[in-house]
Amino acid sequence: MTLRTDWTLDEVQAIYNQPVMELVTQAAAIHAQTQATGEVQVCTLLSVKTGGCPEDCAYCPQAARYHTGVQAHKLLPDAEVLASAQRAKDSGSTRFCMGAAWREIRDNKDFDRVLGMVEQVNGMGLEVCCTLGMLNEYQAERLKQAGLYAYNHNLDTSREKYDDIITTRTYDDRLNTLEHVRKAGISVCSGGIIGLGETDEDRIAMLHTLATLPAHPESVPVNALVPVEGTPLAAQPRVSVWEMLRMIATARILMPHTMVRLSAGRQEMPVTEQALCFLAGANSIFSGEKLLTTPNPDFDADKQMFALLGLKPRKSFKDVPEGATVLGRGSGGVEFITKPIL
Repeated sequence: MTLRTDWTLDEVQAIYNQPVMELVTQAAAIHAQTQATGEVQVCTLLSVKTGGCPEDCAYCPQAARYHTGVQAHKLLPDAEVLASAQRAKDSGSTRFCMGAAWREIRDNKDFDRVLGMVEQVNGMGLEVCCTLGMLNEYQAERLKQAGLYAYNHNLDTSREKYDDIITTRTYDDRLNTLEHVRKAGISVCSGGIIGLGETDEDRIAMLHTLATLPAHPESVPVNALVPVEGTPLAAQPRVSVWEMLRMIATARILMPHTMVRLSAGRQEMPVTEQALCFLAGANSIFSGEKLLTTPNPDFDADKQMFALLGLKPRKSFKDVPEGATVLGRGSGGVEFITKPIL
């Protein structure tokens, strides 16, 4: 299937606004053509530095300006992070994501420590992802050299809605960070949140932006807002499964080789709703008790769901090019020869 990065806004709108059953059927067919159906990437997300963030993201309980009951803590000890990574691996996760409540990466001892964590977790055979805020080209390259596999930096919403949600960094700041990640050869993970008070047009515009980047993100998380008391969006109503299905199915059609992650909000979804999302093209989840600071289904609940639905975890490093020979996982990450060894 030919990948397109030249979708028009009208084309995305036409796909999104189909009757929901036709949309899901189309997405399921494309998913079966381009992905291993029944295979789901299992990721675990750990907050390695919580709270005290200077930004004003209206949805975020870690913003210092909101009174949400989140206790700020400094960077976790390496041993605690590595123990969490081992528990995640033992429970079936193949990607371990580390998040820090920073506005941006600073070249200091904390960043040096994160680089060390990346190298050590990478050495455990897990794909390593980080979400650390904005970064520059030099910092992206350092992360790559440490063995980082993916970097998450969400767009959150459309350019038009963005200033209603965040004023402490711009939409272009986010796009620039994605460009730095891409240039460093790190997999791009970028998606958004629905339920912020946005319109369908905002959702369509965000999907259009993601699908017309120079290359499709390797992962697109679709998050449903988890309202937190003390944030400006605490009173927002729960997002329905039909809204999630439209986002997931449209993302799958636009970006057929991308991992579409059913992310925040899954705690409130029964297995029947999650099954519909997998049918619509979702093939990645976060598993573990928390997503940074908000509740999430635990490993045992997800194992039971996988058994019921006949799903299996996707293996680590599956995106190493076909025919390549893996040389090892050193401080530079997964190293491979792009042509078969004769």
